Amino acid sequence: MTTKKVLIVLTNVTRYQGTDDATGLWLGEATEFAEELQRANIPFDYVSPKGGFVPLDPRSMKYTDKSIMAFYETPDFQQRALTHSLRPDQVNPANYAAIYFTGGHGVMWDFPNNRELQSISLAIYQNNGFVTSVCHGVAGLLNLKDDQGNYLIAGKSITGFTTMEEVIAGKKRVVPFLNKQVAQKHGAHFKKKRAYREFAIQDGQLITGQNPFSARKVAQLLIANLSK
Repeated sequence: MTTKKVLIVLTNVTRYQGTDDATGLWLGEATEFAEELQRANIPFDYVSPKGGFVPLDPRSMKYTDKSIMAFYETPDFQQRALTHSLRPDQVNPANYAAIYFTGGHGVMWDFPNNRELQSISLAIYQNNGFVTSVCHGVAGLLNLKDDQGNYLIAGKSITGFTTMEEVIAGKKRVVPFLNKQVAQKHGAHFKKKRAYREFAIQDGQLITGQNPFSARKVAQLLIANLSK
């Protein structure tokens, strides 16, 4: 078992840009993933583009269960994740075996072009670590490039929140892009299963999950690799 940590990335965005509608972190995508790591005795830290406060998507609070709420109520999660998340400049990539991008629609604005997070991700990847995401968190992978300027997802099978899922969520018109379109434009093979069903895949050092119901599966795939 690795002694290195996993870095969990959270959004700072409170609203759908250009609207008054609230968004933020999709709670279960952080708690369920972290809980799986905790069970496997793998340490983790939380980071966000700006550091500090992380808002919760109010819609995500309607889709909680006992385990999500129990983890949410821990002082550790409230302090380290929601109140005092690390800034990227406080992170040493060498300490991490993987990075995990959580979702919630907010990430579509502060993940795709954050150079500090991209630098951390690439360093972890180049150190044979894993770059992982769930749902909208794939936004953190879409624009990642290697030192030669090639998209990291090019030629890779990945998944993320689908266009159909955006339609069902009623957000297709307000999101700044559609994950599948950008993924395919950047050379990835975008895979999917039925809307709102658990689905996660691994292609080399990339592990991605389709929707909020896939967070535990992403964690389990990662843990299996870190346990080798």
